[in-house]
Amino acid sequence: MTDSIEYRGVHKISGPLIFVEGITGVGFNELAEIRGDDGETRRGRVLEISSGVAAVEVFEGTTGLSTTSTSVKFLGRPLTIPLSTEMLGRVFNGLGEPADGGPVPFTEDYRDVNGLPMNPYSRDYPTQFIQTGVSAIDGMDTLVRGQKLPIFSGSGLPHNLLATQIARQATIRGEKEGFAVVFAAMGIKHDEAAFFKRSFEESGALKNSAIFLNLADDPAVERLVTPRSALTLAEYLAFEQDMHVLVVITDMTNYAEALREISAAREEVPSRKGYPGYMYSDFASIYERAGRIKGRKGSITQMPVLTMPNDDITHPIPDLTGYITEGQIVVDRDLHRRGIYPPVNILPSLSRLMKDGIGKGKTREDHGQVTSQLYSAYSKAQELRSLSAIIGEEGMTDKDRDYLKFGEAYEQRFLRQKFDENRTLETTLDLAWQMLSVLPESELSRISDKYVKAYYKRS
Repeated sequence: MTDSIEYRGVHKISGPLIFVEGITGVGFNELAEIRGDDGETRRGRVLEISSGVAAVEVFEGTTGLSTTSTSVKFLGRPLTIPLSTEMLGRVFNGLGEPADGGPVPFTEDYRDVNGLPMNPYSRDYPTQFIQTGVSAIDGMDTLVRGQKLPIFSGSGLPHNLLATQIARQATIRGEKEGFAVVFAAMGIKHDEAAFFKRSFEESGALKNSAIFLNLADDPAVERLVTPRSALTLAEYLAFEQDMHVLVVITDMTNYAEALREISAAREEVPSRKGYPGYMYSDFASIYERAGRIKGRKGSITQMPVLTMPNDDITHPIPDLTGYITEGQIVVDRDLHRRGIYPPVNILPSLSRLMKDGIGKGKTREDHGQVTSQLYSAYSKAQELRSLSAIIGEEGMTDKDRDYLKFGEAYEQRFLRQKFDENRTLETTLDLAWQMLSVLPESELSRISDKYVKAYYKRS
């Protein structure tokens, strides 16, 4: 058995990796124990096996290890974490260990952090609306149970505020029980970690949440495990405990940087921007762990957050994420400069499953048409803003000026809301009609007459 063999000395140490020669009977993703001169035991995971050499990533880092005195023992099993409903209301590190001073959750159930792939045939189509309390999302880019809807942001923008607000406020309408949030943060600063914990505690949302925190000064290899630990708990809650689980992961850019660091240590041939060529499949192994399964009550909905380097939406990280997920919510720097929170730009934003989660019996029968009209009107308002900067408002028609008023009202009254403001869907849609009532009735070409008669009041 592999756990009875201890290998003395390692071939090479490169960054967070050690390379062990002459290994036999060792498997991919197998857990290892590494012991150095100080006698301290560290944990590692097998990344690659080739020609009798195993590449092992060390979770606690390789500082202090030497090639001659380091010993490695392979345990014959993958990395697992304990799973229990007692993990709700708790804070853990990236490896699923308590980070709140509490005891290890009592359980007899341990699961591989890599999870099991969801059979595509067994997937059920997402059709149920999740209310986040944020008008820009509920009204314009609706989140649906079982969906993967990422937030695309930029450095210095309030994406963590938005992610925390969504995690605190998210709920499935009509179902007060069986909803949980799993929040995973990677590569964050200590003050950000304190903010996340404080926000969940003060709002009372912590009792139905589990938080996994990987700090910026934690080893990079732990960053690769953090979202997998969180999703393993989410799968247990959803498919063993029949709960609806929202998983918020921030920041996938920090995850990708750790992936690039490990790839460089393995001396792999880089792909776009220096990232490994398998980054797409690696992302997919995380994103595709969301969804619904036929015959199961529970579900996993995922909202990963990423910061686009240089605000470039064509960068490999948002680009590959967009291929795998079902839309995106784009946080805009110009709106943020003007003091609007949340600064969500609806024009490049999209929820591909929105049409299946809204309408009569799900949200409200006028929801789809109101959203379409808001998109159209705001797009026209943006075009006219550019024009007014050239010719001035005096040279524009009354109708054009109405659109400019609409654009301003939309941003200041519909889009803008407080960090702790939790709007119901009815409040969001009523606000939308107030915005549309700034325009002449003749401009509401995307809404049927019966809804115009019911909700339109010219202001």
